Amino acid sequence: MISQIGVAVAFFMCFDLCISEIYVLDDEVGLGRVFDGIGGLSGGGATSRLLVNYAEPYRRQILDYLFKPQFGASLHILKVEIGGDAQTTDGTEPSHMHYESDENYFRGYEWWLMKEAKKRNPNITLIGLPWAFPGWVGRGKNWPYDFPDITASYVVSWVVGAKQYHDLDIDYVGIWNERKFDSNYIKLLRYTLDKSGLERVRIIASDNLWEPITYSVLVDRELANAVDVCLYFLTFIPYHYVWPNRAHYPGTTTIAEALKSQKTLWSSEDYSTFNDPVGGGCWARILNQNYVNGHMTATISWNLVASYYEDLPFGRDGLMTAEEPWSGNYVVESPIWITAHTTQFSQPGWTYLKTVGHLTHGGSYVALTDSKGNLTVVIETMYTLCIARKDIPLDHLEFLILANMELQLWQSKFDFKTQKHVFFKKLSPIKVKISYGSFSLSLDVDEVYTLTTINTGQKGTYPDPPPSAPFPKVYKDDFNIANPPFSEAPDFADQTGVFEYYINLTDPGPHVFTLRQVVTQMPITWATDADQTISVIGDYNWENLTVTCDVFMESVKTGGVFIAARVDRGGQAVRGAKGVFFWVFADGSYKVTNDLVGRTVLAKGLSGTSAYSWYTLSLTVQGQYATGMVNGEQLWKNDVVLGQHNGWAAIGTNSFELAQFDNFVMEVK
Repeated sequence: MISQIGVAVAFFMCFDLCISEIYVLDDEVGLGRVFDGIGGLSGGGATSRLLVNYAEPYRRQILDYLFKPQFGASLHILKVEIGGDAQTTDGTEPSHMHYESDENYFRGYEWWLMKEAKKRNPNITLIGLPWAFPGWVGRGKNWPYDFPDITASYVVSWVVGAKQYHDLDIDYVGIWNERKFDSNYIKLLRYTLDKSGLERVRIIASDNLWEPITYSVLVDRELANAVDVCLYFLTFIPYHYVWPNRAHYPGTTTIAEALKSQKTLWSSEDYSTFNDPVGGGCWARILNQNYVNGHMTATISWNLVASYYEDLPFGRDGLMTAEEPWSGNYVVESPIWITAHTTQFSQPGWTYLKTVGHLTHGGSYVALTDSKGNLTVVIETMYTLCIARKDIPLDHLEFLILANMELQLWQSKFDFKTQKHVFFKKLSPIKVKISYGSFSLSLDVDEVYTLTTINTGQKGTYPDPPPSAPFPKVYKDDFNIANPPFSEAPDFADQTGVFEYYINLTDPGPHVFTLRQVVTQMPITWATDADQTISVIGDYNWENLTVTCDVFMESVKTGGVFIAARVDRGGQAVRGAKGVFFWVFADGSYKVTNDLVGRTVLAKGLSGTSAYSWYTLSLTVQGQYATGMVNGEQLWKNDVVLGQHNGWAAIGTNSFELAQFDNFVMEVK
C-alpha cells in the first residue's frame, strides 16, 4: 500500500558478478523526520567581512549564487552572529550595545545580509546566535550567564531591533555554551521572549554539544518546553584535519539521549573545510549522512562565504570564495553545486522517508517527499580522500518504481585524477511507466546524483568576474563619508576591538570624519582577544612599505596608539601577532616593538605626544630596517627588524580605549 507519496522505489545494485542488492524506498513503514533545510553561517566570526565592499554587479551575483531559489545553492537557512565586540575566529563583529546605555541597530553588515537573503527568498529561515558579549553584560566576569536577566534582555533587544529597524522576523535564537550549561538562562530567555510578544521565536540549545542539554531536557519539563531544537557543532573531518578526542566536530552521529528527547535535531555548524573539490565531496557526504546516521534534519555550513583575508585562520572554508573586493573576483566553488543537489529539489516541510541509508559498498542515499506526489532522491558515492573504506567501485543501480512519472536527473562527478570535475549537470530525464516499471543508472565513485520529480532546477550562471588581482600597492582612505552604508571602513578587518566611522563634532578642522576604536572593556569571549585592539588591512605577502596615519588619543596619560607593518597573524591567534609596531603614548613617549604585546622592543624614546591632539605617524619598513616619524620629524632610523618578513598593515590601540584614526595611507615599495 502506497499511502503518502504514491510511489515505491526499489534499488538493485549489480556488480561484476551481477549479484543484486536491493534498496527499497517507500512509505509503507511511515515517514521519517521533517526536513528543515540546508543553510550557511555568516559569523563566528567576521567571515562575510569583505563581501560588503564588493562593487555591483559582483556583489549581487555572489548573493544570487548563495540565496536565489533555483539558481545556485538556493539556501533555506541563514544563521548570523549577534555581534559581541569580540574575536570569534577570523575577526570581531560589532555589538548593537557597546555599552549598557547604548543601542544602535545599524552597526555591522549582518542586518544587510539578512535583508538581501530575504529579498531573494522570502521564506528563508533566520537564526541569530551570540558567540560573544560586550564586557558589561558579565558585570566584570568573563561569563555571560551569572546575570541571566541582563543577558536575556540583551539578546531579545537584538531580535526586537531586527524587526523594528529592518522589518526582519528572526525565527530562532541560539544559546552558545562553551564551558558549561545553564538551564535557568534558557528558561529566562523563553520568558523574556514571550513577555516581549515574541512567542513565535524559537530557542536552539545548546549551540555546542549534545550533552548535557539532552539529559536535562529529559528530566526537566519546563526546560523541555523552552527548547525547540537541540544542536551540535558537527562536521565530517576531511583528510587534512586530525583532531583526536575533539568534542566539537565528532562526525555525523547522534547520542541516544538526543533521540529520546524527541526534539528536532540539527547540525548547527558543520563543514569547516577548505572549499576545493575534496571539500565539496566531503560536503556531499555530510548533507546525506547527517540524516542517515544522526537523524539531523538541518545542516548549516561554517561558513556561508569565505569573504575574509585568506591568511586568517581557516581560509576558504566557505561554500564559495569572495575575498577580493578590490578586484571584483570571486569563485563559485564546488560546495555551491553540491548544496543545489538537495536545496533546489526539496524544501523545508518536506519529509524524509524512513527507508534511507548506506550503500553496502560505500556511499549513502536519502529520499524526501512533499506528500503530494513529489519525490527527490539524493545519492552520493564519495570515496576519494574523505574516508577510508573498501575499494569496491560502484557499477550499476537498477530501479523499480511502481508509478507513472518522469524523473529529472542531475549529476556531479569529481575526477581527482584528471581534475576535470563536472558539477550539477542536467542529464536526460528518465521516464517510468507502471507497465514496465524499471530503469538503470550507472554509478562510479565520487559522484552525486539527484533523481527528482521537480523540474525547475537550474544551474545559474553569470559572465566571468574580473580576474584575481593583488591588493592595490597604493591605498588611501580619509574616511570622509557623512552617511556610510556600513559602520566599518572598507577592507579593514578588526581582530580585537571595533573600529567604526565617527563624526567628530568637536573638531571644526580637517578631522570631522574619522575612524574610531570604540570598545572600552575586554569583551566576554570563548576565543582569545588581545589586550590591545588591532585592525589589519592589505596583502599578507607585503614586505617593504610605508604606512602613514593621523592619530588622536582620548585617554589622558594612559592612552596609546600604533601603526604597524608585516603583521603575521590574526583571528584566534591574534595575541601572538608579530611584525613591526610603532607606538606613541599620551605620556609623551614612543616605542617600536616586534610584537603586539610589546615584549620585544627595538627602539624607544620621547615623542612629545599627548592626548587630545592630532599627530601624523609614518612607518617605513625596507628589508631588515625600519624608520619612523611623527609630524615629519624622524624619531629613529634603520633599527633592525627581527624575524617577520611579510604581513598585513595595521592600526590599533594600547588597550581597550577610545582613539581616532584619519588619513590612512599605504604605499608598497
